[in-house]
Amino acid sequence: MGKVRLTAAVTASALLAALALAACGGGSDNGSSADEDQITQAITAAATSGDPSACTKYQTIHFTQQTSGGTGQAAIRSCEKGAQDTAADSIDVTDVEVDGDHATALGKATGSTFDGQTLKVALVKENGQWRLDDFQGFQDFDKDAMIAAFEKQLSTENVPQQGIDCLKQQFQAASDQQIESTFVGNNPQAENQLFGPCAKYFQGQ
Repeated sequence: MGKVRLTAAVTASALLAALALAACGGGSDNGSSADEDQITQAITAAATSGDPSACTKYQTIHFTQQTSGGTGQAAIRSCEKGAQDTAADSIDVTDVEVDGDHATALGKATGSTFDGQTLKVALVKENGQWRLDDFQGFQDFDKDAMIAAFEKQLSTENVPQQGIDCLKQQFQAASDQQIESTFVGNNPQAENQLFGPCAKYFQGQ
């Protein structure tokens, strides 16, 4: 997330490179208000800022590998390269729960790849800084909203209509569980199963 992004290989990073989570607001009875404010700041920056530095400042290497693809420095470079393709235009963060140096939160995204989805994320505090550590999936996943968001995003990126139609068919045919497994965890096999049949339309994008 310079955003939390979940990049699915087929769209050459343009498609999912922006899976960043993000936030704006939140609260719980656990942890200090300073922790909650920093958690909100971290999620917001990762998901909406478009700043490549957020890939290391506000994300652990585990989170970056999980959402950007690749491992180590390759994952960081992928995150930084796609930083401007944010996962959301804004996110409303709620249900912040702090337990020592660990925390969880929900973020409802507005705009971009995850428009209309509520994302679940875990964070850790390292050297005084809260960072996104694990994308845990969607709460009340909305397949129709995701299809609409992808269609809107791709229509602005000179993607052939055949490619957009192909992806819509792939999403419509897949179960909610199959789609979620594609985004939760760096799973090339799941990504290829969902996006692979449409890869030919994205060559050169």
